[in-house]
Amino acid sequence: MGTGPFAVPMFRELLASPHAIVAVVTRPDRAPPGRRPPPNPMREAATAVGIGILDPERVNDPAVAAALSALRPDLFVVCDYGQILSRDLLGVPPLGGINLHGSLLPRHRGAAPVQWAIRSGDAVSGVSVIHMTPALDAGHVIVARSTPVGPRETAAELEPRLAALGAGAVIDAIERMQAALAATGSVAEIGVPQDAAQATRAPRLAKHDGVVDWSLPAAELERLRRALEPWPRLTTFLTRGDGQRQRLVLDDVEVLPAAELGPAPPGTVLDTSGGRIVVACGGGTAVAITRVVPEGRRAMSAADFLRGSPLLPGAVLG
Repeated sequence: MGTGPFAVPMFRELLASPHAIVAVVTRPDRAPPGRRPPPNPMREAATAVGIGILDPERVNDPAVAAALSALRPDLFVVCDYGQILSRDLLGVPPLGGINLHGSLLPRHRGAAPVQWAIRSGDAVSGVSVIHMTPALDAGHVIVARSTPVGPRETAAELEPRLAALGAGAVIDAIERMQAALAATGSVAEIGVPQDAAQATRAPRLAKHDGVVDWSLPAAELERLRRALEPWPRLTTFLTRGDGQRQRLVLDDVEVLPAAELGPAPPGTVLDTSGGRIVVACGGGTAVAITRVVPEGRRAMSAADFLRGSPLLPGAVLG
C-alpha cells in the first residue's frame, strides 16, 4: 500500500525478493475538472510491471476488506499511503501490517517526518519499520536504521536517501517476522514498544508554512528553508517602488555571525552590498539571502536580482 515516491524503492526491493506482491493499493487519482491529477509514483511503478491496482476512496470500507481478503494476503506492507488502516482491516492478513516510516520513531510521528527532522535541527535521522496498530505510527518497532543529516542537506536530498535505506529495512523486518513465526508460531510480540512520552508530531505541511516569520532566529529560518524544499518553499514579500507586492522565494540563505549584525526590527534589510541581501531576524540574529526566485521568474543570485530590483537598507520584508 503506497502512493508517494518514498514507497517506490521498497516496492522494487520487494519485487526482487522471494516474496510475491499480490496487489498494490494506492490513493485514487483526483483533480479539479479540466486538470490532470498529480503524479502517483506507486501507480506508475505497479503499472510498469503489470501488478493489479486497487484505489479505493476509503480503504476501510467493508467492500474493500472483502476484495483484499479474496487475494489471501499474508501481510500488508504500507508506506507513504495517506490513509490510516482500521483494526478490522489490519485483521485481514494473518500477520497484520508493517509500515515503513521516514524517522526514528517515536520521534516525528505523522505525514512529514523528513521535513520536521530538518526543521527541528536533528543531527541524525533514519527509518523505522513498525508492526502496525490503528494508532498513527505507534506500533512496535521491528527494524530501525539511522543516517546523519548533512549540515546543508534539504528535505529533497534527505528523503530519497531515507527511502533507499528503508527498502532494505522492510526486507529485514519481513525476515524477522518469518523467523518469529517459525520459532513461536506468532508475530504478536515482535519488535520493541515505543516510548509514547518521547513522541513528537510531524503534521503535514501546508502552503502557508512557507511564509517567513522574520521574528524567528536566523538558524531556525535556515533550517526551515532546507526543510521546505521542494515544497512549499520559504517565501517572503517585498513592496516595490510602484506599491505592488512581489513574492520572493528564498532559494538559499546563510546564517551570519553576530559580528556582522546591526540592531533593527526583524524583517529589516540591513545591507545589500557584496551581492547578498542581509535581513534582521529574531533574537538579534540575521541571515544573508544569496539566491532568490522572484515571482514569475527563474532562480537567480541575489546579486542579479538586486541589479534589476534595487533594495535599500531599511526596507522591510513582509
